[in-house]
Amino acid sequence: MEWSNKSVVTEFILLGLSSSWGLQLSLFFVFSLFYGAAVLGNLLIILTVITDSRLHSPMYFLLSNLSFIDVCQSTFATPKMIADFLSEQKTITFEGCMSQIFFLHVFGGSEMVLLVAMAYDRYIAICKPLHYMTIMSRRVCTILVSASWVIGILHSVSHLVFTVNLPFCGPNKVDNFFCDLPLVIKLACLDTYFLEIMVLTNSGLLSIICFILLLISYTIILVTIRNRSSTGTSKALSTLSAHVTVVVLFFGPLIFIYIWPFDSFPIDKFISVFFTVFTPFLNPIIYTLRNEEVKAAMRKLRSRHIGSKQIS
Repeated sequence: MEWSNKSVVTEFILLGLSSSWGLQLSLFFVFSLFYGAAVLGNLLIILTVITDSRLHSPMYFLLSNLSFIDVCQSTFATPKMIADFLSEQKTITFEGCMSQIFFLHVFGGSEMVLLVAMAYDRYIAICKPLHYMTIMSRRVCTILVSASWVIGILHSVSHLVFTVNLPFCGPNKVDNFFCDLPLVIKLACLDTYFLEIMVLTNSGLLSIICFILLLISYTIILVTIRNRSSTGTSKALSTLSAHVTVVVLFFGPLIFIYIWPFDSFPIDKFISVFFTVFTPFLNPIIYTLRNEEVKAAMRKLRSRHIGSKQIS
């Protein structure tokens, strides 16, 4: 895909989270800490799943892929935001802006579909336990993960294919710390009403379909657990609660961002930060605190690392 040569604008100015130098300096340290913790936490989950044979199951395979997406989700814009806290000129090139839009929707779309795949995995594990390993084979898991990436890429390209060719001939200030599609579209030198409807329909349709599938899956699972005896249900409820919490954390900000995407709300920036920084930071905490198998595997990995250092 070639970048448009019709635009006069060659760069955009990101207004960021604050214009106060003192506050920006504080935010630099705070977000550096959260970003580092988010990346390290998710990488730790990936490493733990790979190295511990007890976690070589469909659920943890999907979890490690979710952690990989979270690393990507927190990295597409956060490092630049952190660097911009120390810079007076918060600019981004036209190509860089389009890249941010692309990656935001790739990772966001992929994570939505992957959350549905994880709900399907829990549905099979709890409602059809005797057929679990047959249905959730390595091939099926690979197909589910691949499908999440393909859908995410197609979702993003459908946005970018018209955005990249919009005429930007004057205004170039984006009131956020990254190039959010609705804010960028508003800067185009033409009537964008039809494009706004397209963006809302595209993002809304994927979100609604995924949300409905998740709602149906977890409702069936909860009904199944309720109808069973209490024996063996505590572990299922613990795992399920972690999944539901992650779904709420993901779709909550998403709903706020896209219900009224073309109006200006002070809460928009907070939601953007929550979606790109805090959600990837919280996901590893949620899954490790609620999962004894992951905690045991991490302790084993830590002991192995300490043992190897003592030997050397």
